[in-house]
Amino acid sequence: MASRQTFRQLRASLFWIFCGVALLIIIIPSIDIIVSILKAAIPVIKPDIFTKTTAQGGLQNAILGTVYLGVGVLLTAGTLGVLGGLYIAEFAPARLASVLRFFSEVLSGVPSIVIGYIGYVTLVAKGGLGWHYSLLGGVLALGALILPYIVKTTEVAFSGVPRTLREGATALGMSRVQTIRKVLLPPALPGIISGLIIALAISTGETAPLLFTAGFSDLNPSASLINSPVGYLTGVTYNDLQLPGGNYQALANAAAGVTIVIILLLIFGGRLVTARSRRLVARMDL
Repeated sequence: MASRQTFRQLRASLFWIFCGVALLIIIIPSIDIIVSILKAAIPVIKPDIFTKTTAQGGLQNAILGTVYLGVGVLLTAGTLGVLGGLYIAEFAPARLASVLRFFSEVLSGVPSIVIGYIGYVTLVAKGGLGWHYSLLGGVLALGALILPYIVKTTEVAFSGVPRTLREGATALGMSRVQTIRKVLLPPALPGIISGLIIALAISTGETAPLLFTAGFSDLNPSASLINSPVGYLTGVTYNDLQLPGGNYQALANAAAGVTIVIILLLIFGGRLVTARSRRLVARMDL
C-alpha cells in the first residue's frame, strides 16, 4: 500500500511539474513579445500622436477606426452571439443544439484571412454587393470571426447557473421568458460580458479580415458605412513596417504599442468580470 501511495504522489508531482513547464513555455515568450513591443513604442508615443492622422504622422484616424469597428462588432456579432448562445442553452432541442454547436465550432476554425477573402468576394467585389472597402464590411468580417466565441461563452454562462434556480422559478409558476429575464440572466450576465470583452480583444488584434474588407484610409472615419475605407491600428503596423524610413517605423511601433495596451486592458477587464461571475454563482448555489 505504501509503495502504491508513493507512486501516486510521484505521478501527481510529475504531472504538476509538466503543467508548470508548459505554462512557462507559454508565458515567457508572451511576456518577451509584450515587453519588446512596449519598449519600442513608449519612446515614440507623444501627445500629438493622438491628435494627428496617419497622413500627418499620428494615429487619430486609426484609433477612431478601431473604436468604431469595435462598437460595430459589439452591436452586430454581440447581439447575434448572445441570442444564439441563449437559444442553444435554453430553447433548442438536444439534437438541434448539437448541430448548431458543430457549425459554430467549424466557423471558429476558419482562418481569419479566409473570412476576409469571403467578405471581399461577397461585400466588396463587383460580383458581390459592391460596397467597396468600408466600415460595415470590416464590422461584418470581424463579426463572423468572433461570433462562435460569443455563442460559446453565452451558452456556458447560462448553463453554469445552478439548476435549483430554474426549479424554484418553475415552482413559482414563472414562464420561460420570465425565468430567463429575472432569474437566469442576472447570474449569467457577468459571464456574458466577459465573453464579449474577450471576443472584442480578439477582433482588435486582427488585420487580415480588414485588409480585404475595410481597406485603409489616412483620414478620420466618414459617415458612409459602405463606400469609404477606414483606418485601424493593426493596419498602421502592417503597412508602415514595410515602408522605408524611421518615421514610418516609429509610427508602426506606436500603433503596435497602443494596440497591445488596448488588448491587455480588455483581457484584464474580462478576467475581473469572470471572477466576479464565479463568486456570484457560488453564493447563489449555497
